[in-house]
Amino acid sequence: MKEHSTRLALIRLLADGHFHSGEKLGLALGMSRAGIAKQIKIIQQWGLDLYSVQGKGYCLAAPIELLDSQRITKLVSCPQLELIPVIDSTNQYLLNQIDQLPSGAVCLAEYQQAGRGRRGRQWQSPFGSNLYLSTYWRLEAGVAAAMGLSLVVGVAIAEALQQLGAPDIRVKWPNDLYYHDQKLAGILVEMTGKAGDAAHLVIGIGLNIAMPTAATAMIDQAWTNLSAACLPLPSRNVLAATLIERIHQTLIEYEEVGLCGFVERWNRIDNFLNRPVKLLIGDRVIEGIARGINEQGALLLENDGDITAYVGGEISLRGC
Repeated sequence: MKEHSTRLALIRLLADGHFHSGEKLGLALGMSRAGIAKQIKIIQQWGLDLYSVQGKGYCLAAPIELLDSQRITKLVSCPQLELIPVIDSTNQYLLNQIDQLPSGAVCLAEYQQAGRGRRGRQWQSPFGSNLYLSTYWRLEAGVAAAMGLSLVVGVAIAEALQQLGAPDIRVKWPNDLYYHDQKLAGILVEMTGKAGDAAHLVIGIGLNIAMPTAATAMIDQAWTNLSAACLPLPSRNVLAATLIERIHQTLIEYEEVGLCGFVERWNRIDNFLNRPVKLLIGDRVIEGIARGINEQGALLLENDGDITAYVGGEISLRGC
C-alpha cells in the first residue's frame, strides 16, 4: 500500500476530470515533471483512461468518484469494512485471514491486480471504473447448505439494482447478472469448511459500472456497463453500501428459508427463462428450453417434453 500512496494521491488530484499541468501536479506531490510522467504511465496501466495534451497537462477522460470507506460505513452497518485501493484480489484477501474475520466482514478495492472469476478466469478490474467487493459469511448450517448460494446472491444484487433504477437487470444461471443479453456482473463464491461444521464463505462480486473499452481486450463475451442500464447512475459509494446491506439481509433470510424461498424470485428475473439454450458440460453440449431452477438450484432444461435438472456447466443462447 505504501508504494502506491503517491499514485493514489495523483489519482485524487485528477479525479475531477479537469486538466492539471505536470508542473502543478509535481508541486503538489513534491516531484519533478519527469517523475509525474512516470507515475502517469503506471496508473494508465491500471486501466485509467487518461489524456496528455502538450501545454495543458493531464486529464481523465471522465471524472471518477473514488470509494470512501467512511461514507460507506455511515450508510450501512458492517462489522468490519476495509477499503484497499490496490489489491491482488478482494476474495483472496479475505480467504487469507478467514479465521480472524467476523461474519459480514467486507473488503472493497479500486483496482485488482489479480482479480479472478469463475473456473479460474481472470476478472478485468480497471481502477475506479467498476465495483469489486467481497464479503465473508459464516453459514452455520454447513457446507451442504451452501449449495446454490451464488443464485441467492444474484437475486439480491439484481433486485437491489432494479430498485436503484435499472429495471431490466436479469440473472443468468448460475452466477452472472445480465442486461439485454450482455454480462453486467459476476459472482464468485469460495468456501472452506469440514462436514458437520459451519461453512466459511467468501462471496465476491465484480460489477461493471463504467468500464473503459480499452480495458476489455481480454474479454471474450458480450458485456455491458451499469451506466447503460441505469439512469441516473447511482453514486459508487451509495451503490456499494446498498449492495452490502442487501447481500447481508439476503444471507440472513437464506439461513431461515433456504433456497426454496428464492426459486420464484429467481425465475421471475431469469434472463433465459423459456428461451432455447445450450448447456456446455465439459465437451458435452445439451440443447433445450430453459425452464428456470428447482429447489436445489439446478438448471431445468426441457427437451422433447421431458424436463431434466443439471447442477453444473455453463449456458448460452442457442446459436450464440
